[in-house]
Amino acid sequence: MSKKNPEYDFKWCPGCGDFGVRRALELAMIDRMETTGESMHNSVVVAGIGCSGNLVHLLEGEQPYGIHGIHGRSLPIALGVKMARPSLNVVVVAGDGDFLSIGGEHIGPQAARNLDICAVIMDNGVYGLTKGQSSPTTLQGTVTSSTPFGKLETKTNPLELYLTLGVSFVASGFSGQPRPLSQLIRQGMEHRGFSIVHVQSPCTTYNDTFIELKGDLKNGIQPSIWDVPEDHDPSDKNAAHNLLQQGGVPIGVIYNDTNRLSLDQSVENTWEKAQPKTVGQLMGAFEF
Repeated sequence: MSKKNPEYDFKWCPGCGDFGVRRALELAMIDRMETTGESMHNSVVVAGIGCSGNLVHLLEGEQPYGIHGIHGRSLPIALGVKMARPSLNVVVVAGDGDFLSIGGEHIGPQAARNLDICAVIMDNGVYGLTKGQSSPTTLQGTVTSSTPFGKLETKTNPLELYLTLGVSFVASGFSGQPRPLSQLIRQGMEHRGFSIVHVQSPCTTYNDTFIELKGDLKNGIQPSIWDVPEDHDPSDKNAAHNLLQQGGVPIGVIYNDTNRLSLDQSVENTWEKAQPKTVGQLMGAFEF
């Protein structure tokens, strides 16, 4: 990757949006370390399979722990890490194919539990690592290597899906804006509960949507990204749903529920209710 860290050879195409996400996550991690005084080793990055997996090799300097898991199973692994060590800052990094397709079945259970992690999802609308097959966020009718006559299924709306499943913090970002994106990720890490920062991160090889997202006013192309209005109330779920009906890609915090207990808090409360048995009671259980 650099003279300082030559062993980290990032297998990303030139111009890949994931470079911007990597920089944003790096900035968010450094900011958190400086603000909290915690070591970088108190953070764990969990990845599945895909281009996003390179983010387990995050920084040029001190590294967080990185776990490169299996396809679509980043959330179950993150659950195990967080429940074993609740004090850790656990971050999941995944792509739209990894997270929303084979991994889609795990979003609802973690939302219901309100698992205290931050998931950063890089959405390029294809399976980039395996040569551009269609993913859940590929537009219907799109011709890809796996849909030579056009994709049959409609496009998944991830932000709507997260809200419907009960994710307690939902934000939307763009890889072309790494510093604002770093602030969204930082807020996601600070949130006590399940947070998802969904990032538009174009694939320059198989689905280059940079111009569509950023716009090209000289050629009459309006940007599809737009900033969430300052007067938007992220605590209002109805307002969040209404925001997503305006089309395009809103950038900012969509929803933030600060009233729910996180999974580790709920577990602690359960432990207080569960009175430990005495040695005599345990031994008595074996009597007939």
